[in-house]
Amino acid sequence: MGDVAMTVPVIRAFVQQHPEVKITVVSRPFFQPFFHNIHNVNFYPVDVKGRHKGVMGLLKLYSDLKRLNIDAVADLHNVLRSKVVRTLFALSGKKVAATDKGRADKKELTRAENKIFQPVKSMVERHIDTFGQLGFTVTISNPVFPEKAILSEEVIGVSGQKANQNWIGIAPFAQYQSKVYPLDLMQKVIEKLASNTEYTIFLFGGGTQEAEQLNILAKDFSNCIVVAGKLKLQQELELISNLDVMLSMDSGNAHIAAMLGIQVVTLWGATHPFAGFKPFNQSMDNCLTADREKYPLLPTSVYGNKKVDGYEDAMRTIAPETVVEKIQSLLK
Repeated sequence: MGDVAMTVPVIRAFVQQHPEVKITVVSRPFFQPFFHNIHNVNFYPVDVKGRHKGVMGLLKLYSDLKRLNIDAVADLHNVLRSKVVRTLFALSGKKVAATDKGRADKKELTRAENKIFQPVKSMVERHIDTFGQLGFTVTISNPVFPEKAILSEEVIGVSGQKANQNWIGIAPFAQYQSKVYPLDLMQKVIEKLASNTEYTIFLFGGGTQEAEQLNILAKDFSNCIVVAGKLKLQQELELISNLDVMLSMDSGNAHIAAMLGIQVVTLWGATHPFAGFKPFNQSMDNCLTADREKYPLLPTSVYGNKKVDGYEDAMRTIAPETVVEKIQSLLK
Protein backbone atom coordinates (compact mmCIF):
# COMPACT_ATOMS: atom_id res chain seq x y z
CA MET A 1 0.00 0.00 0.00
CA GLY A 2 2.80 2.39 0.87
CA ASP A 3 4.56 1.68 -2.42
CA VAL A 4 1.47 2.73 -4.36
CA ALA A 5 0.87 5.78 -2.18
CA MET A 6 4.40 7.02 -2.87
CA THR A 7 3.67 7.14 -6.59
CA VAL A 8 0.74 9.52 -6.10
CA PRO A 9 2.66 12.78 -5.48
CA VAL A 10 4.83 12.09 -8.51
CA ILE A 11 1.89 11.34 -10.79
CA ARG A 12 -0.01 14.36 -9.46
CA ALA A 13 2.99 16.60 -10.21
CA PHE A 14 3.46 14.98 -13.63
CA VAL A 15 -0.05 15.75 -14.88
CA GLN A 16 0.14 19.29 -13.54
CA GLN A 17 3.40 19.92 -15.37
CA HIS A 18 2.50 17.94 -18.52
CA PRO A 19 -1.24 18.57 -19.01
CA GLU A 20 -1.03 17.32 -22.61
CA VAL A 21 -0.20 13.79 -21.42
CA LYS A 22 -2.82 11.27 -20.35
CA ILE A 23 -1.79 8.69 -17.75
CA THR A 24 -3.34 5.29 -17.16
CA VAL A 25 -2.47 3.80 -13.78
CA VAL A 26 -2.50 -0.01 -13.88
CA SER A 27 -2.89 -1.61 -10.45
CA ARG A 28 -5.13 -3.66 -8.20
CA PRO A 29 -8.71 -2.34 -7.93
CA PHE A 30 -8.28 -1.73 -4.20
CA PHE A 31 -5.94 1.19 -4.91
CA GLN A 32 -8.21 3.09 -7.30
CA PRO A 33 -9.31 5.62 -4.62
CA PHE A 34 -5.71 6.84 -4.33
CA PHE A 35 -5.99 8.36 -7.81
CA HIS A 36 -9.51 9.70 -7.50
CA ASN A 37 -9.94 13.22 -8.93
CA ILE A 38 -6.40 13.52 -10.32
CA HIS A 39 -6.89 15.28 -13.66
CA ASN A 40 -5.91 13.35 -16.80
CA VAL A 41 -5.39 10.11 -14.85
CA ASN A 42 -7.43 7.02 -15.65
CA PHE A 43 -7.27 3.82 -13.63
CA TYR A 44 -7.12 0.34 -15.13
CA PRO A 45 -7.88 -2.40 -12.57
CA VAL A 46 -5.83 -5.59 -12.87
CA ASP A 47 -7.75 -8.79 -12.19
CA VAL A 48 -4.87 -10.83 -10.72
CA LYS A 49 -7.21 -13.55 -9.44
CA GLY A 50 -9.18 -13.91 -12.64
CA ARG A 51 -8.59 -12.70 -16.19
CA HIS A 52 -5.03 -11.53 -15.55
CA LYS A 53 -3.86 -14.44 -13.40
CA GLY A 54 -0.67 -16.28 -14.33
CA VAL A 55 1.41 -16.11 -17.49
CA MET A 56 -1.57 -16.32 -19.82
CA GLY A 57 -3.23 -13.63 -17.77
CA LEU A 58 -0.28 -11.31 -18.29
CA LEU A 59 -0.55 -11.84 -22.03
CA LYS A 60 -4.23 -10.90 -21.77
CA LEU A 61 -3.31 -7.85 -19.70
CA TYR A 62 -0.85 -6.75 -22.37
CA SER A 63 -3.50 -7.28 -25.03
CA ASP A 64 -6.05 -5.32 -23.02
CA LEU A 65 -3.66 -2.42 -22.44
CA LYS A 66 -2.63 -2.30 -26.12
CA ARG A 67 -6.18 -1.23 -26.94
CA LEU A 68 -5.58 1.97 -24.95
CA ASN A 69 -3.05 3.14 -27.58
CA ILE A 70 -0.29 3.53 -25.01
CA ASP A 71 2.81 5.37 -26.23
CA ALA A 72 5.17 4.63 -23.33
CA VAL A 73 5.33 2.55 -20.16
CA ALA A 74 6.73 3.67 -16.79
CA ASP A 75 7.13 0.62 -14.58
CA LEU A 76 7.11 2.11 -11.08
CA HIS A 77 6.82 -1.29 -9.38
CA ASN A 78 9.55 -3.26 -11.16
CA VAL A 79 8.54 -6.75 -10.08
CA LEU A 80 8.25 -9.92 -12.16
CA ARG A 81 4.66 -9.31 -13.24
CA SER A 82 5.27 -5.73 -14.35
CA LYS A 83 8.57 -6.70 -16.01
CA VAL A 84 6.73 -9.17 -18.26
CA VAL A 85 4.18 -6.59 -19.36
CA ARG A 86 6.74 -3.83 -19.98
CA THR A 87 8.94 -6.25 -21.94
CA LEU A 88 6.03 -7.09 -24.21
CA PHE A 89 5.51 -3.38 -24.84
CA ALA A 90 9.23 -2.93 -25.52
CA LEU A 91 9.16 -5.78 -28.05
CA SER A 92 6.28 -4.03 -29.79
CA GLY A 93 8.44 -0.92 -30.21
CA LYS A 94 7.13 1.19 -27.31
CA LYS A 95 9.43 3.19 -25.09
CA VAL A 96 9.67 1.74 -21.58
CA ALA A 97 11.41 2.65 -18.33
CA ALA A 98 11.53 1.08 -14.87
CA THR A 99 12.23 2.41 -11.40
CA ASP A 100 15.64 1.44 -10.04
CA LYS A 101 14.94 0.43 -6.44
CA GLY A 102 18.55 1.02 -5.39
CA ARG A 103 19.03 -2.38 -3.78
CA ALA A 104 22.83 -2.05 -3.62
CA ASP A 105 22.66 1.29 -1.78
CA LYS A 106 20.08 -0.06 0.64
CA LYS A 107 22.21 -3.12 1.33
CA GLU A 108 25.15 -0.88 2.24
CA LEU A 109 22.90 1.00 4.66
CA THR A 110 21.46 -2.07 6.40
CA ARG A 111 24.38 -4.51 6.49
CA ALA A 112 25.96 -5.29 9.86
CA GLU A 113 29.57 -4.76 8.82
CA ASN A 114 31.03 -1.78 6.95
CA LYS A 115 27.68 -0.04 7.15
CA ILE A 116 27.43 3.17 5.14
CA PHE A 117 25.06 5.25 7.25
CA GLN A 118 23.86 7.93 4.89
CA PRO A 119 20.57 8.65 3.10
CA VAL A 120 19.93 6.86 -0.16
CA LYS A 121 17.81 8.34 -2.92
CA SER A 122 14.12 8.37 -1.96
CA MET A 123 11.58 6.28 -3.84
CA VAL A 124 9.81 9.46 -4.92
CA GLU A 125 13.05 10.70 -6.52
CA ARG A 126 13.52 7.30 -8.15
CA HIS A 127 10.05 7.49 -9.72
CA ILE A 128 10.88 10.96 -11.03
CA ASP A 129 14.01 9.47 -12.62
CA THR A 130 11.83 6.84 -14.30
CA PHE A 131 9.74 9.50 -16.02
CA GLY A 132 12.98 11.25 -16.91
CA GLN A 133 14.05 8.14 -18.83
CA LEU A 134 10.93 8.65 -20.94
CA GLY A 135 11.83 12.28 -21.61
CA PHE A 136 9.61 13.99 -19.03
CA THR A 137 10.94 16.34 -16.37
CA VAL A 138 9.01 16.35 -13.09
CA THR A 139 9.69 18.69 -10.17
CA ILE A 140 8.26 18.32 -6.67
CA SER A 141 9.81 21.34 -4.95
CA ASN A 142 6.41 23.02 -4.52
CA PRO A 143 3.90 20.19 -4.31
CA VAL A 144 0.19 20.87 -4.65
CA PHE A 145 -2.12 18.75 -2.53
CA PRO A 146 -5.86 18.14 -2.86
CA GLU A 147 -8.36 20.12 -0.82
CA LYS A 148 -9.62 18.54 2.36
CA ALA A 149 -12.40 16.14 1.47
CA ILE A 150 -16.00 16.92 2.33
CA LEU A 151 -16.93 14.23 4.80
CA SER A 152 -19.68 11.89 3.70
CA GLU A 153 -22.51 10.85 6.02
CA GLU A 154 -20.83 7.46 6.48
CA VAL A 155 -17.63 9.10 7.74
CA ILE A 156 -19.46 11.59 9.96
CA GLY A 157 -21.32 8.65 11.46
CA VAL A 158 -17.96 7.43 12.75
CA SER A 159 -16.02 10.65 13.29
CA GLY A 160 -18.67 13.17 14.16
CA GLN A 161 -18.50 16.72 12.81
CA LYS A 162 -15.20 18.55 13.10
CA ALA A 163 -15.54 21.74 15.11
CA ASN A 164 -12.58 23.35 16.86
CA GLN A 165 -10.82 20.13 17.86
CA ASN A 166 -7.51 18.94 16.57
CA TRP A 167 -7.93 15.60 14.83
CA ILE A 168 -5.04 13.17 15.39
CA GLY A 169 -4.74 9.89 13.52
CA ILE A 170 -2.75 7.01 14.97
CA ALA A 171 -1.82 3.91 12.96
CA PRO A 172 0.05 1.74 15.48
CA PHE A 173 0.63 -1.38 13.38
CA ALA A 174 2.94 -2.44 10.55
CA GLN A 175 3.56 -5.54 8.48
CA TYR A 176 6.49 -6.65 10.65
CA GLN A 177 6.72 -6.59 14.44
CA SER A 178 10.16 -4.94 14.35
CA LYS A 179 8.44 -1.79 13.04
CA VAL A 180 5.66 -1.72 15.67
CA TYR A 181 5.97 0.60 18.66
CA PRO A 182 5.31 -1.45 21.83
CA LEU A 183 1.60 -1.25 22.64
CA ASP A 184 2.18 -0.48 26.31
CA LEU A 185 4.13 2.61 25.24
CA MET A 186 1.52 3.49 22.62
CA GLN A 187 -1.08 3.28 25.39
CA LYS A 188 0.86 5.96 27.27
CA VAL A 189 0.95 8.14 24.14
CA ILE A 190 -2.81 7.81 23.71
CA GLU A 191 -3.46 8.42 27.41
CA LYS A 192 -1.47 11.66 27.35
CA LEU A 193 -3.05 12.92 24.14
CA ALA A 194 -6.58 11.94 25.19
CA SER A 195 -6.21 13.94 28.40
CA ASN A 196 -6.57 17.03 26.22
CA THR A 197 -10.27 17.38 25.45
CA GLU A 198 -9.46 19.56 22.45
CA TYR A 199 -8.01 16.50 20.72
CA THR A 200 -9.98 13.79 18.96
CA ILE A 201 -7.93 10.67 18.29
CA PHE A 202 -8.68 8.19 15.50
CA LEU A 203 -7.10 4.73 15.57
CA PHE A 204 -6.46 3.09 12.18
CA GLY A 205 -5.79 -0.56 11.43
CA GLY A 206 -7.02 -3.53 9.46
CA GLY A 207 -8.45 -6.93 10.26
CA THR A 208 -10.26 -8.34 13.26
CA GLN A 209 -7.20 -8.84 15.45
CA GLU A 210 -5.95 -5.28 15.02
CA ALA A 211 -9.44 -3.90 15.63
CA GLU A 212 -9.62 -5.82 18.91
CA GLN A 213 -6.27 -4.41 20.03
CA LEU A 214 -7.33 -0.90 19.04
CA ASN A 215 -10.53 -1.24 21.06
CA ILE A 216 -8.42 -2.09 24.11
CA LEU A 217 -6.24 0.99 23.54
CA ALA A 218 -9.29 3.25 23.16
CA LYS A 219 -11.70 1.85 25.74
CA ASP A 220 -10.98 4.33 28.55
CA PHE A 221 -11.12 7.49 26.45
CA SER A 222 -14.31 9.10 25.12
CA ASN A 223 -12.36 11.20 22.60
CA CYS A 224 -10.60 8.16 21.09
CA ILE A 225 -12.38 6.53 18.15
CA VAL A 226 -11.50 3.22 16.51
CA VAL A 227 -11.82 3.51 12.73
CA ALA A 228 -10.69 -0.03 11.84
CA GLY A 229 -13.42 -2.10 10.20
CA LYS A 230 -15.92 0.76 10.04
CA LEU A 231 -15.01 2.54 6.80
CA LYS A 232 -14.06 1.63 3.24
CA LEU A 233 -10.76 2.87 1.82
CA GLN A 234 -12.30 5.86 0.04
CA GLN A 235 -13.98 6.91 3.27
CA GLU A 236 -10.76 6.47 5.27
CA LEU A 237 -9.03 8.75 2.77
CA GLU A 238 -11.74 11.37 3.38
CA LEU A 239 -11.12 11.16 7.11
CA ILE A 240 -7.32 11.21 6.81
CA SER A 241 -7.46 14.30 4.59
CA ASN A 242 -9.15 16.12 7.48
CA LEU A 243 -6.58 15.17 10.12
CA ASP A 244 -4.24 17.73 11.61
CA VAL A 245 -1.49 15.15 12.15
CA MET A 246 -0.98 11.43 11.65
CA LEU A 247 1.20 9.27 13.90
CA SER A 248 2.29 6.13 12.10
CA MET A 249 4.91 3.45 12.02
CA ASP A 250 7.05 3.00 8.91
CA SER A 251 3.93 1.78 7.11
CA GLY A 252 1.35 2.52 4.46
CA ASN A 253 -0.72 4.93 6.56
CA ALA A 254 2.25 7.29 6.78
CA HIS A 255 2.48 7.48 3.00
CA ILE A 256 -1.28 7.81 2.56
CA ALA A 257 -1.40 10.79 4.92
CA ALA A 258 1.66 12.32 3.26
CA MET A 259 0.18 12.02 -0.24
CA LEU A 260 -2.80 14.03 1.05
CA GLY A 261 -0.58 16.76 2.48
CA ILE A 262 -1.11 15.88 6.14
CA GLN A 263 1.67 16.33 8.70
CA VAL A 264 3.06 12.91 9.62
CA VAL A 265 5.08 11.79 12.63
CA THR A 266 6.71 8.40 12.02
CA LEU A 267 8.31 5.94 14.44
CA TRP A 268 11.20 3.77 13.22
CA GLY A 269 12.58 0.60 14.78
CA ALA A 270 14.53 -1.88 12.66
CA THR A 271 14.11 0.36 9.63
CA HIS A 272 15.22 3.95 9.04
CA PRO A 273 14.09 6.92 6.92
CA PHE A 274 17.54 6.96 5.28
CA ALA A 275 16.47 3.88 3.27
CA GLY A 276 14.34 6.06 1.00
CA PHE A 277 10.91 5.59 2.55
CA LYS A 278 10.57 8.82 4.51
CA PRO A 279 7.02 10.03 3.87
CA PHE A 280 6.76 12.57 1.07
CA ASN A 281 7.37 16.23 1.91
CA GLN A 282 7.87 15.54 5.62
CA SER A 283 10.68 16.91 7.75
CA MET A 284 13.32 14.48 8.97
CA ASP A 285 12.61 15.98 12.41
CA ASN A 286 9.22 14.25 12.26
CA CYS A 287 10.93 10.86 11.94
CA LEU A 288 11.58 9.54 15.44
CA THR A 289 14.15 6.75 15.31
CA ALA A 290 15.44 4.20 17.79
CA ASP A 291 18.71 4.99 19.59
CA ARG A 292 21.66 3.98 17.38
CA GLU A 293 24.13 4.44 20.23
CA LYS A 294 22.44 1.59 22.10
CA TYR A 295 21.68 -0.33 18.91
CA PRO A 296 24.51 0.48 16.48
CA LEU A 297 23.49 -2.07 13.85
CA LEU A 298 20.35 -0.07 13.05
CA PRO A 299 18.92 -0.01 10.53
CA THR A 300 19.02 -3.78 10.26
CA SER A 301 16.54 -4.05 7.43
CA VAL A 302 14.93 -2.08 4.61
CA TYR A 303 11.46 -3.50 5.22
CA GLY A 304 11.69 -4.75 8.81
CA ASN A 305 11.55 -8.43 7.84
CA LYS A 306 14.91 -9.39 9.41
CA LYS A 307 15.25 -10.23 13.09
CA VAL A 308 18.46 -9.44 14.96
CA ASP A 309 19.01 -10.99 18.38
CA GLY A 310 19.05 -8.42 21.15
CA TYR A 311 17.30 -5.75 19.07
CA GLU A 312 13.73 -6.69 19.99
CA ASP A 313 13.37 -3.67 22.31
CA ALA A 314 15.03 -1.08 20.09
CA MET A 315 11.84 0.97 19.74
CA ARG A 316 11.59 1.29 23.52
CA THR A 317 14.34 3.89 23.24
CA ILE A 318 11.71 6.23 21.75
CA ALA A 319 10.06 7.68 24.84
CA PRO A 320 6.26 8.22 24.80
CA GLU A 321 6.90 11.75 26.06
CA THR A 322 9.03 12.43 22.97
CA VAL A 323 6.25 11.23 20.68
CA VAL A 324 3.62 13.35 22.43
CA GLU A 325 5.81 16.45 22.42
CA LYS A 326 6.48 16.11 18.71
CA ILE A 327 2.77 15.79 17.92
CA GLN A 328 1.89 18.73 20.15
CA SER A 329 4.58 20.88 18.53
CA LEU A 330 2.91 20.36 15.14
CA LEU A 331 -0.50 21.39 16.51
CA LYS A 332 0.59 24.78 17.87
